[in-house]
Amino acid sequence: MGNDADGRTESATPKRRNKEREKGNISKSQDLSSAIMITIGIGILSIFSKHILFLIETMLRNTFTHLNPDNINTDNILLILMPFITVCAKILLPFLILLVIVGIFVVRMQIGHVFSPGKIKLDFGNLSPSKVLQNAKNMLNPVAPRNLVEFVKSLAKLLVVFFCGYSAISARKAELYGLLGLSLQSSFAIVGSILTQMMINICLAMLVIGFLDKKYQDYEYEKSIKMTKQEVKDEFKDSEGDPKIKSKIRSVQMKMAKNRMMAKIPKADVVVTNPTHYAVALEYNKLKNPAPRVVAKGVDFVAFTIKEVARNNNVPIVENPPLARALYKLVPIDGIIPSDMFVAVAEVLAYVYNKNKRGGS
Repeated sequence: MGNDADGRTESATPKRRNKEREKGNISKSQDLSSAIMITIGIGILSIFSKHILFLIETMLRNTFTHLNPDNINTDNILLILMPFITVCAKILLPFLILLVIVGIFVVRMQIGHVFSPGKIKLDFGNLSPSKVLQNAKNMLNPVAPRNLVEFVKSLAKLLVVFFCGYSAISARKAELYGLLGLSLQSSFAIVGSILTQMMINICLAMLVIGFLDKKYQDYEYEKSIKMTKQEVKDEFKDSEGDPKIKSKIRSVQMKMAKNRMMAKIPKADVVVTNPTHYAVALEYNKLKNPAPRVVAKGVDFVAFTIKEVARNNNVPIVENPPLARALYKLVPIDGIIPSDMFVAVAEVLAYVYNKNKRGGS
């Protein structure tokens, strides 16, 4: 509603989205990333669980088998702890490396390739007491819409996770009561099975919560980058150019093209007219072109101007309405006439040449 009240009713354009990505403003869900990371982390632990238990068992057996207070040298504590450090490294390093790789993949999956130096730039203005106090008030304000949403989300996640854990335990309550009469190995197996089911339920619940949170974050992000109608218009002007300026440029270009066209009319051999609406100037130079070409054409006022320039420069004007219309529609300026018009144009040029000869004689 806030965006609507501000007049931001239009969806963000691709250009606006790219700008926001460059700034590091993207839609992402921390809940979804955490849920995927925890799920995959538990999966990795389950895969390596036998190897981890073997390392721990071996370490404890060696420790208590060779435990002799007379052989312990307290002067070098590091030497005593080194076997334990080595075992911990063998357990933790592969797990942490895989988790880092998974974390990078999860982040890239959500936001793609984004690098925004502005996000890591230190802003000393945020360190001022007034700014810090204002940020604290915003964070601790219980009636702020965003804080209320986050509180409800946290409460919902807590309740869902608790329910998933409780349901796994309550479903196998009878087995837990029967642990008193079982061996230690059987008891561990039952407890491990219940814990595994509990983890599966919790991971599934967290994934569902993360997916819903991602949808909510997408909605919030789309709302935050909405634009006003004026912003869309301004962006269009920036990218496509101001329509008024573009119209002015086209007008100037057309005027220049018209002037260049008019400058070619004095060299034309004939102007074919409609006689009032169409005018097409033809030039035939055997050395340059294999056939006559159109050097100027126009309708109405432009046609009138072409005829005026032709009269002022003693260029013959011949009335042939069908040929004039056909030349205007089919042949572009500086274009050679098509072969099916050769006969008609040749008759006009022959008429002009014969008239010039008679006039000259």
